[in-house]
Amino acid sequence: MTTAGKGAGTVAVEARAAEAGPGRTLGDVVVWRNELLPTSETFIVNQMSALTRWRPRLAGLRRAPSLLPVEPALVLTAPERLLVRRFGTAPRLHRLLRRPGTRLVHAHFGPDASLVLSAARAARCPLVVTFHGYDVTTSLSSLGLPGYERRWPELMTYASRLIAVSDFIAERLVERGAPEDKIVVHHIGTPLPPAPAPPREDGQQVLLFVGRLVEKKNCTGLLDAVAALPGPLRSTPVRIVGDGPLRSRLEEQATALGLDVTFVGAASAAAVSEEMRRATVFCSPGQPASNGDAEGLPITPLEAASHGLPVVAGDSGGTRDAVRDGVTGLVVLPGDQPALVAALTAVLSDPALAARLGAAGRRHVEENFDLVHQTALLEDLYAEQARPRR
Repeated sequence: MTTAGKGAGTVAVEARAAEAGPGRTLGDVVVWRNELLPTSETFIVNQMSALTRWRPRLAGLRRAPSLLPVEPALVLTAPERLLVRRFGTAPRLHRLLRRPGTRLVHAHFGPDASLVLSAARAARCPLVVTFHGYDVTTSLSSLGLPGYERRWPELMTYASRLIAVSDFIAERLVERGAPEDKIVVHHIGTPLPPAPAPPREDGQQVLLFVGRLVEKKNCTGLLDAVAALPGPLRSTPVRIVGDGPLRSRLEEQATALGLDVTFVGAASAAAVSEEMRRATVFCSPGQPASNGDAEGLPITPLEAASHGLPVVAGDSGGTRDAVRDGVTGLVVLPGDQPALVAALTAVLSDPALAARLGAAGRRHVEENFDLVHQTALLEDLYAEQARPRR
């Protein structure tokens, strides 16, 4: 197991750039995702956009309702999807993977990799897989994806690199029997705004949540915690950005508790950035879902920290890779509601603490999660695993 960290591979970065030459790429990487692409997966778009020495060609089974600006190179038709599910590949997919410029496939999420596995193998194309969370934290049998469970041993054998987005995910992969020599911990980067957001001129405190409205995000716990805040802090405006199956239930909860909550819904990356510029505290109170699903590496706390926001987070999955307790934010144990209330009270009532945590969070992102640097390391990994030029 290896780690692609800050400073690692600097010489290789320069060498690959020299090999590519001005205006030249090292080749094409087919970025595979079954669904192209949910709004919540801005991190995939950011990663593709930051590639400088490889040309990404997005491909997948079908388009998903989304606000993301994506133009796939290949979206399979219904008959082609049937071919892939029955026989492992389809003519247009095979041609894409056999193109002289295509040098490897990068699949996001384990189930997606298991679906494109046969096509990559038939085209003799190396396969790199990024595991993000549910794909290794939830038991294979409980996912309801028999193909994923059945193909897991083949995937572990054929994939040339297994990218874990955090140490936590790497440990889960090892527990699942993944070959340790294929695992690399690589943090997905996040874009850095030119400067942290300035303090609000009106002095208004605004508590922000961004994410899918699903069990593991624990918005229910967030609303209960706000309702338990002391004195005037209970009236702190809360803005919830995102959508999901729990939205109507959360709206009913906020109304019943008499809280000042605005449900913004799904939003573009630009709109999320503006929300972060207007907020004063970010809360991501995640906890493992009842089926074991947990955060691999929570991206929104990193985005918030890049804007200089103090973060209050639940200690779930890879959260501690993103938030350093007492340094860049406050981390509380899942289900410890009094601790969540205390953490929110601390940052909302102590401007000096909030400012210190926010400034440290910005430095943490600059040093460990800068999109440009992290993507350069990923490009080196591509170069190591890619098939020779044809």
